[in-house]
Amino acid sequence: IGLGIPAEPLFRSSIQKSLYDQSTLTWSPQGRLYQVEYAMEAVNQGNLLLGVRSKTHVVLVGFKTAPNEKLSYFPEKLFKVSNHIGIGIAGLTPDGRILYQYMKNQCLNYNFTFSSDYPVEKLVNKIAEKSQLKTQRGEDKRPYGVGLLIAGYDRTGPRLFRTCPSANFYEYNCIAIGSRCQAANSFLENNLEKFPDMSKDDLIKIALEATRKAEDVKVDGNNLDVIIVGKDETTKLLSKDEIDNYLKGVDDKMDIA
Repeated sequence: IGLGIPAEPLFRSSIQKSLYDQSTLTWSPQGRLYQVEYAMEAVNQGNLLLGVRSKTHVVLVGFKTAPNEKLSYFPEKLFKVSNHIGIGIAGLTPDGRILYQYMKNQCLNYNFTFSSDYPVEKLVNKIAEKSQLKTQRGEDKRPYGVGLLIAGYDRTGPRLFRTCPSANFYEYNCIAIGSRCQAANSFLENNLEKFPDMSKDDLIKIALEATRKAEDVKVDGNNLDVIIVGKDETTKLLSKDEIDNYLKGVDDKMDIA
């Protein structure tokens, strides 16, 4: 009998832990939602993604790696949503594609109905609401395991937002998320005062320089995605050759320094 006494509390404890661990609706005794924390960790372990904003443009740079060493395919990390919005994803790529398609449809419907571009902040609010629903319904097994950087240009000027699986969103002048983001954020913070008055080309170069300082492998047009959003131009994904040319400019600048 003595040996059987601890079994019931131990069994009950394991059941409770499983309940807190697997449910998006049940708070742990410490006030934590483990599924949301796991989703946030998926973003932290994703590939590096960063964005910088000037008075006229926003640049996103995404580092991409093959999911398997035997594969030569690099999944895309940046997407053109509309002529005035581009996004980058860090975390689970399938979840990011779901939100990308949702945003694309929202922009198309808004443009068809009102003959104007979707306000960037309003679209970010939509993504936040959609993410929060994942933590409010029992049929949703888990939150979206992806963080987004959303670059846009509307009547208010250039905008750069970050969204989280927890449904929080923030606006930044510059930000890096994903793995190795600390080194990139330190570099961006040290150059923060330069960003507002930078030209488009200089903004791209400094974003690439931040990526290069954060990653411990060679970066080039093969493993980088770059998207530019700005005044008087449509959202553009740079080609491999264009990225390599900008990286050459970064190298020349470092040689001079």
